[in-house]
Amino acid sequence: MAQAENSYFIPHGTRWPIMGSIGLFTLMLGFATMLNGSSMGSTLMWIGSAIVIWMIFLWFGGVIKESESGTYNDQVDLSFRWGMGWFIFSEVMFFAAFFGALWYARVLSIPWLAGEGSEFSTNTFLWSTFEQAWPTNGPADIGGAFGTIPASGIPLWNTIILLSSGVTVTLAHHALKANHRGSLLFWMVTTVALGLLFLFFQYEEFAYAYQDLNLTLGSGIYGSTFFMLTGFHGMHVTLGTIMLAVIALRCAKGHFTPQRHFAFEGVAWYWHFVDVVWLGLFIFVYWL
Repeated sequence: MAQAENSYFIPHGTRWPIMGSIGLFTLMLGFATMLNGSSMGSTLMWIGSAIVIWMIFLWFGGVIKESESGTYNDQVDLSFRWGMGWFIFSEVMFFAAFFGALWYARVLSIPWLAGEGSEFSTNTFLWSTFEQAWPTNGPADIGGAFGTIPASGIPLWNTIILLSSGVTVTLAHHALKANHRGSLLFWMVTTVALGLLFLFFQYEEFAYAYQDLNLTLGSGIYGSTFFMLTGFHGMHVTLGTIMLAVIALRCAKGHFTPQRHFAFEGVAWYWHFVDVVWLGLFIFVYWL
């Protein structure tokens, strides 16, 4: 039974935040040491990842049990919505910084190095032989010559796949509100499958870039911004697909009602955010 509307649920003390902090610290420490050639780096990364996954599984499991037991009321539901909204806003700022780095390098730095807008011919002292071009991999062809991935190949197919998944999760939401459980499960499973298909094609794209095009993180400013943007987006798609799979399992177990289903809505908001970011990537990284 839900609590009275004039009351507010206060969560009990929990050890999961500190466990998550330890796991994230171990994960990042391992990643940093791996980049610096330490043999312990990958081991620490696996340990940190295991701690984080263990923490998420048990903490979220506790929250699901509280939700299904009727602990939360409308006021708590509203706080969840505000929290998810601010989280997505922070993610928007996260990607805005990376898009800003791409814009700064491509629109400001490269023309300036070629002499545009330089009243004192600073470029002649910094890099007199530089020619304005995009993509560029920096002085002395850092990382060697490389090729680029055309927008008409895998990126276009992934755009179609991700936009289609946005449609299917919306259809699943409408089915939930209409209490059509069969349609809900079908569209949720379809959305998860489309997310997995997107990740498969992105893996194929990265492998092709590294093995056949010599396009790597070491390919100057183009390579670093390309993999920074697409790689972090791929990480968000991975997390989103996992969340969608969890929601699909909860739907199969009969969780959520047409009136109360914020967990579903929160994941759907996140997935639509992922769709919009990909559209920006497709236009500014692959197409233009």
